[in-house]
Amino acid sequence: MIERVEKIIAESGVASRRNCKELIKNGLVKVNGKVAKQGERADYEKDVIEVNGRVVKKETRVYIIINKPRGVISAAKDARKKSVVDLVDTKERIFPIGRLDLDTEGLMILTNDGDFANNVMHPRYNVKKTYQASLDRALSQHDLVRLEKGVFVEDRRVKIFDLKQMNREVILAIHEGRKHVVKNLFEAIGYKVVSLKRIAIGNLKLELKPGMYKFVSKDWLEKMIF
Repeated sequence: MIERVEKIIAESGVASRRNCKELIKNGLVKVNGKVAKQGERADYEKDVIEVNGRVVKKETRVYIIINKPRGVISAAKDARKKSVVDLVDTKERIFPIGRLDLDTEGLMILTNDGDFANNVMHPRYNVKKTYQASLDRALSQHDLVRLEKGVFVEDRRVKIFDLKQMNREVILAIHEGRKHVVKNLFEAIGYKVVSLKRIAIGNLKLELKPGMYKFVSKDWLEKMIF
């Protein structure tokens, strides 16, 4: 498959796309023994691509669904705390799509496919994330209506979908990905979230126990999410 050289070496894990452009600019990248030029394209299955004399290959694309446990951070790596990536046994360099708070459990997707990750997070696809929140008290009917109309968080309305209430338990779906957004929207109407779990992304539902994960195909994942 023919692609831009900076994309190929970025997806091999050498550096970010921006830094890969700098490597090419500085003459540190070669294609079939010749110094690569900005914007040059290559076939990663046939051409020999080198960075600082080291041959690079694109990583095998992997797609993983996992139930992130509470107390585990949703980052690629962290020196102080266990990361969701640390729970997965794979030789590929992977990262989580989006994030969940340290004390939040739930469904996450891990991958090394940056384009796929960007599509999941991009506003134009409106991928819904469904959460189950346990509150400090049951919602009043008045506040239930307020949620249905949307709640302002940091001067921006959060649209809420598929809202259901069962005593202190509330299930809701949002398109948002802002930090602490579910906790903040309940706080905005006077409630505290005691526990929070993401139970679905698009039509992909959480069916794994905390800490468990599963390798899946990109095609299957796309059908479930988009």
